[in-house]
Amino acid sequence: MLRPFGRLTALGAYAAMVFGGVASFLIVRGYGIALIAAPPAAPQSITSAAITVTPNALLRVLLALTAVIVTGRLVGWFLRSVGQPAVVGEILGGIALGPSLLGRIAPELSAGILPSSVAPFLGVIAQLGVILYMFLVGLELNGGLLRGRAHATIATSHASIVAPFVLGSVLALLLYPRLSTSDVSFTSFALFIAVAMSITAFPVLARILADRRMATTELGTVALTCAAVDDVTAWCLLAMVVGIARARTADTVSIFLLTAAFIAVMFLAVRPLVGRLISRSGDRTPTRDVLAIALVGLLLAALITEGIGIHAVFGAFLFGAIIPHDSNLARSLTSRLEDLVTLLLLPAFFAFTGMRTQIGLVSGVSEWVLCGVIIVVATVGKFGGTLVAGRISGMDWHQSAALGVLMNTRGLMELIVLNAGLDLGVISPKLFTMMVLMALATTIATTPLLHVLDAAASRVPARHVIPKQLAIWGARKS
Repeated sequence: MLRPFGRLTALGAYAAMVFGGVASFLIVRGYGIALIAAPPAAPQSITSAAITVTPNALLRVLLALTAVIVTGRLVGWFLRSVGQPAVVGEILGGIALGPSLLGRIAPELSAGILPSSVAPFLGVIAQLGVILYMFLVGLELNGGLLRGRAHATIATSHASIVAPFVLGSVLALLLYPRLSTSDVSFTSFALFIAVAMSITAFPVLARILADRRMATTELGTVALTCAAVDDVTAWCLLAMVVGIARARTADTVSIFLLTAAFIAVMFLAVRPLVGRLISRSGDRTPTRDVLAIALVGLLLAALITEGIGIHAVFGAFLFGAIIPHDSNLARSLTSRLEDLVTLLLLPAFFAFTGMRTQIGLVSGVSEWVLCGVIIVVATVGKFGGTLVAGRISGMDWHQSAALGVLMNTRGLMELIVLNAGLDLGVISPKLFTMMVLMALATTIATTPLLHVLDAAASRVPARHVIPKQLAIWGARKS
């Protein structure tokens, strides 16, 4: 077991890691801006059918939702029986009904279930579902957990971001000339790929740990804390990328300033108001008026961040994060919204994603090799960065490897990021499909790899898992 660094040495190593990551990206950017991408694709005209509400539009939307819910539940039930999280089945259900599977086997049936005319309506429902879902993710964040283990986990978590971020930006040098166009700047493209490689699915990870009864173990607690820090950091990075991609260079500074002002107002002004609202309710169940105020605050936060030029999901996530996770308000909102969002609204997002995922676009050996390279780079960056940081923090090889496998879980969070990139035009439909396959592969691999590690650990003597210094740091912060 490695001896943990002293406090000053650890701070120096952390600063070197962050500055090294930034410097590495700037070096990659210097090479990347000289690359030549394909000419811009011809803009697609929006037909009247795409914006006109036809008499049977509601019928088609209801049929699409019904089909994707039933398919997702069936596939999810099967995958859950073999140890996979149900959300993987729900994602696969949406993809199976789209052009990638049913569209190739029975195109007429696929067009009847998910016709292109329902895409705008599904898109609106999907966006609403994602906004509410990210709000629930924010509600699940345990601020006390983050503070209590800050010294032990922030460096590990950010190492699991910096490593895939740098490798993702390097990978952009390979992908940009082949899968992008000249109307997308290399800076926006590289930043997006780097952020997409850095995502960890906090909710999926939490469910995997709960299913394996690891949530209350030391490793589970560290994994949840690292994933929570990852979520906060990754969504801040995504907000920056969206701002850069949407804005002209002259507008970028104003977007950053407005975003910083919004974050400051949320924590310095809105958070105390939410605390007063909760204290007035006491131990009573929040009334409908209190719940309505919370939902209005959620919508206003999403509206403001969308208006600033970042993304509505960032405002929803941040508003959920400022509500204490153990308050009656958070519990009431979660109990009332969770089933509606996960069972009804998110299937619309899976169907919408399935319509956009066209595995047939990935053709030829070279493109499938490129898809494999994306999966390998994503895994090496996330797993490797976490493994090294875990060892430096004092964990043994088994615990560091298990933490790296857990942090490589991407799931639904990755799909949200990828859809944002496709909407912005930063990534092409072909690259979108490759990245969706990467998200599925890394999520599906989590449970089997944990089984392999557990089997290997059972054949060697147990070792000390978390060094005493981590516990001391946690005690000082609590």
